[in-house]
Amino acid sequence: MSDIHLHTIDRQTPSALLDGGLADLPPPETKRWVIRRKAAVVAAVARGVLTLEEACARYRLSVEEFTSWQRLIQKHGVAGLRTTRLQDYRAPAAAAP
Repeated sequence: MSDIHLHTIDRQTPSALLDGGLADLPPPETKRWVIRRKAAVVAAVARGVLTLEEACARYRLSVEEFTSWQRLIQKHGVAGLRTTRLQDYRAPAAAAP
């Protein structure tokens, strides 16, 4: 099972993304990764619908990319998956001058 806790995803992911099986996941040829698709894949791995290896192979993701999605959800919730906010979420805390 994955490092991310299912309850973290349950609190922050729409229930529609958590209820289904493989048929409810994004198609394997997905190229545009909106936050709900990323969250659905992370939730599927957390629930055991897919293994990490299966998810990475199915979606041609690196383990690093997938685990970054997990970390962003853990730290910032599903909103952390927005690519337009990556600088805010990934930037180190501002240092005092």
